[in-house]
Amino acid sequence: VSAIGLGCLSFGGMFGPTTEAETLNTLDAAWDHGITFLDTANRYGEGVSETMIGQWLKTRGHRPHIATKAAFSDDPARRIDNRPEHMRAELEGSLKRLGTDHVTLFYAHRHDPQIPAEDLAGTMQRLQEEGKILGYGLSEIGPYTLERCHAIHPVMAVQNEYSLWTRTPELGLIQRCAQLGVAFVPFSPLARGAFGTPMADPASFAPKEFRTRIPRFQPENWPHNKTKLDAFHAYARQRGYTPAALALAWLLDRASHILPIPGTRSADHLRAWAMAPEIDLDDRDREEI
Repeated sequence: VSAIGLGCLSFGGMFGPTTEAETLNTLDAAWDHGITFLDTANRYGEGVSETMIGQWLKTRGHRPHIATKAAFSDDPARRIDNRPEHMRAELEGSLKRLGTDHVTLFYAHRHDPQIPAEDLAGTMQRLQEEGKILGYGLSEIGPYTLERCHAIHPVMAVQNEYSLWTRTPELGLIQRCAQLGVAFVPFSPLARGAFGTPMADPASFAPKEFRTRIPRFQPENWPHNKTKLDAFHAYARQRGYTPAALALAWLLDRASHILPIPGTRSADHLRAWAMAPEIDLDDRDREEI
């Protein structure tokens, strides 16, 4: 796949309203910039994101690699559900919305603690053997869950949050993925807009927007974080890059198996970071960043 993918969460309205035309334009821009990897999920806009990708595939005829995810349940007694019948039914719904008979990558969006990791891997193996998926992945997990699944059937990718300001995967998960030959796919690599241009502004968030619940954006914390972000933005401009492109270049520089999936619903925003794979960092850059 391409060095970076496109995260398609915002097509479902998570960061504000969008239109079909804007979504299709953004997908066109991604393809034009050589991005061949699209990441979505059945819960992104309750199927809207997958439906828009399906519409794009139908009208454009392109054949990117698509990753989708499932595991969330509407059952209040079982918020996460990895049972075979649930994962299969959710995948079938995704394939229908996407208008395809298979996807490259199918993630368990979360691991259901009531289902042993080995059983989940077995379910994914059967879906792969049936040709509905080319491989499976795990999202929001730690090294131990990865090891248990991988021992049953090889994991293609792990997707966790990772960026300059969210570094937890460095405690072992990134390294374990490398040892096992598993791709590591950082979501929110632009820190939910903090590395965007303009920088995310908590004062402009809609009252019920999910970022209002993230502690680092809250009034007692944001000024401290913004000081560091301002310095990074200034360094990016000094080097002639957008902050978003430099933040992605830093991720790509960390290891060859890291494939970030920045998200946007704007073709203009995408163009601001699409050239990230062309940026080569030197030791001074790494130190300053």
